[in-house]
Amino acid sequence: MPELPEVEALAHHLREHAVGKTVFRVDVSSLSVLKTATPPWTELHGREVTGAGRFGKHLDLVASDLHLVVHLARAGWLRWSDALSPTPLKPGKGPISLRVHLDAAAGPGFDLTEAGTKKGLAVWIVRDPEKEVASIARLGPDALSLDRAGLEKLFDGRTERLKTALTDQSLIAGIGNAYSDEIMHMAQLSPYATTGKLSEGALDGLSEAIREVLTSAVTRSVGQSAARLKGEKRSGLRVHARTGLPCPVCGDTIREISFADKSFQYCPTCQTGGKPLADRRMSRLLK
Repeated sequence: MPELPEVEALAHHLREHAVGKTVFRVDVSSLSVLKTATPPWTELHGREVTGAGRFGKHLDLVASDLHLVVHLARAGWLRWSDALSPTPLKPGKGPISLRVHLDAAAGPGFDLTEAGTKKGLAVWIVRDPEKEVASIARLGPDALSLDRAGLEKLFDGRTERLKTALTDQSLIAGIGNAYSDEIMHMAQLSPYATTGKLSEGALDGLSEAIREVLTSAVTRSVGQSAARLKGEKRSGLRVHARTGLPCPVCGDTIREISFADKSFQYCPTCQTGGKPLADRRMSRLLK
């Protein structure tokens, strides 16, 4: 799933390539991705693209007084083209859900695509994303805006596990499954640590790790073409999706905890005192 660094890089790409151009036409081949009906997507036609940004993991394309907000979910992606096909999309055919033509039918623009059968890609056309998009309205502070004091305040008195807290968008916006693994590894903290019981030193390390992991990933990602971002993300990961490989810090074997539809990875030596974590379905979780 695209997380804060990749969404920031996509926003940067749109600022570099789309801002100043005019929305010529929007093609929708999958009506299910549209989560708003008013205003219709045709209201975007003729509007100049004036900006691009993000809210957590939501991408925001600004066209005058309207916002095209996108959540790419697990398998969605933005595919940029300098010369789109002018042929209208056929409803329900292929992986393309929505296409935005800029300046002309055969001009530049982008497709929103989604692979697989489990669909989660979502698009909103609104005037005020922070009020009209429910998943944005309930976002916590952006991960890159949090300092050490802010993190301590967020975690004060909470009882959930650290992995859960870092990926809870209503608590901290922008961090997902992959970068939470990387952050906890750099901070040398167990995924099962209790947030409200973290020591002063642990909070210091966690705050620094959030900043370092995310800013480094943004630096690697911004300026890359949209087509290369997924590979760039994978190349920078030290523990996530590296089950069975040696930890690049200590050499111990990276372990995995699996759930129904996802998994996370960690290093026992770096994060849990050398003890492999018990499966959450089988026993009490380690702190």
